Amino acid sequence: MAAGATSARGPEAGSDLPSNVVRMSYPSPPTRTPRRIKEMRPDDVRSTIGADPRLIIPVGTCEQHGRHLPLGADTLIVEHLANDLSAEFGVCVAPTLEYGVNVATERGFPGNASLRKKTLHRMLNDLLDTWEMTGVMEFILLTAHEHDPHQEALATVITTKARVRVVDIFAIDFRQLLEGQSEPMHGDEVDTSLMLYLVPNLVRMDLAEDYMMSREELRRYRRGWLKVPESSSSGSIGRPTLATPEKGAAIYAHIREKVRAKVFLAPEPE
Repeated sequence: MAAGATSARGPEAGSDLPSNVVRMSYPSPPTRTPRRIKEMRPDDVRSTIGADPRLIIPVGTCEQHGRHLPLGADTLIVEHLANDLSAEFGVCVAPTLEYGVNVATERGFPGNASLRKKTLHRMLNDLLDTWEMTGVMEFILLTAHEHDPHQEALATVITTKARVRVVDIFAIDFRQLLEGQSEPMHGDEVDTSLMLYLVPNLVRMDLAEDYMMSREELRRYRRGWLKVPESSSSGSIGRPTLATPEKGAAIYAHIREKVRAKVFLAPEPE
């Protein structure tokens, strides 16, 4: 995990949340080591997949989230989640895909790097095909990026027999944990709280700027049809100034519990 993550994750989730935010209890974070295949020998990968033929694949982005957050915010969040789930369930986790499909209206931000939808789709098809040949029977694609073409690239991946599950962690309902928003936006109260909890040393709260959109405007932004006005925001959407590490701890625990319950603990389909 990134530097600073261990010390930032000590407090109990929700210990210092505002009074209007619901406090919830969650399982403790896992203490075992993630099974990252880039750090494993072939025999170890073979035995792990033989015991549990699932593979977690974190899919990130290299994209601005406002001046206060690093470009790899989406990537860092899903990497932490993938590592925690791998450690808890003994499932292999693949090297992270660092690039996704970014909103076209964000081209020009320093450091932004985007793939075309068909490029991400083909890359995943190639990777899953080779991993399926080694015995993987279920792929779990974790992403934290709600741009529609990005989601479409993941949702249309094809395998021979293996099951593919796309998990968009921002599709979860966070309303009971937020103060200024009803849903995740971009570089917002959700993103910023998660980053303050996971990697606080990478966040500059003094640069955070609030900028709200209506639901219809947000839908158009996610399709790449609407640009955030530079005169009103540096690129973030939502209320990042309301973010706190305690809120991030509660949001992260909520995400982990939802994913583990629906993806890892739910009965296998017939």
